[in-house]
Amino acid sequence: MAGATPTTYSPSPTTRKSKSLIFRNDDVDWVRTDGRDFHQCRPAFFKTGAVNAAAGSAYAEFGNTKVIVSVFGPRESKKAMLYSDIGRLNCNVSYTTFSTPVCGQGSDQKEFSSMLHKVLEGAIILETFPKTTVDVFALVLESGGSDLSVVISCASLALADAGIMMYDLVASVSVSCLGKILVIDPVLEEESYQDGSLMLTCMPSRYEVTQLTITGEWSTPKVNEGMQICLDACAKLATIMRECLKGPDFGLEE
Repeated sequence: MAGATPTTYSPSPTTRKSKSLIFRNDDVDWVRTDGRDFHQCRPAFFKTGAVNAAAGSAYAEFGNTKVIVSVFGPRESKKAMLYSDIGRLNCNVSYTTFSTPVCGQGSDQKEFSSMLHKVLEGAIILETFPKTTVDVFALVLESGGSDLSVVISCASLALADAGIMMYDLVASVSVSCLGKILVIDPVLEEESYQDGSLMLTCMPSRYEVTQLTITGEWSTPKVNEGMQICLDACAKLATIMRECLKGPDFGLEE
């Protein structure tokens, strides 16, 4: 990974005056702790082939959020399973014991595993590997915020590295609502202050949203604004992911 400068993928440049380093409710005059603009994502780094024993794998680093995903298969489905003309997908998301500031304080791993399955199942061409199963194992090495979004993007890259046929790469970005402000790709501290969150997952080349997850109370204009911010960022993130597939790793300043 040495020698590669992480890539940023801001939806659009914004200008604003900033004073406070700590967010306060309804305060529109504050600075993010890492110095980013409200609509600027963290530097992103991707690397494929991170696990030699896997059919495909990928490593992703977004600021302090670090994830590794391994893909195994397609393998023959267990005899106990009913015959199926389409392939099966198993997904598992887990956290290392040292991934969070407080030991064992990881997010709901079962919920994340289920959400990852739903997202990837719609992007994979399951008919290309009938009677077989593909296993996706995602491990959060360090939790720095927006964990599930990073896991989804990294898993998509790992599947492509494994040669699994897909309709398109899947990119995911989230935003947090803090008072009147929407901030993209929030870190852990920002997530702890958020009034609500919106995570959008899409297949950028097809301009197709595969999943939209919203928590908290959102007005229709805010939802539309959040979705547009995420779609713009997903398109740029997908470009970085495609470039990564061309070489061993990718991370050049945009």
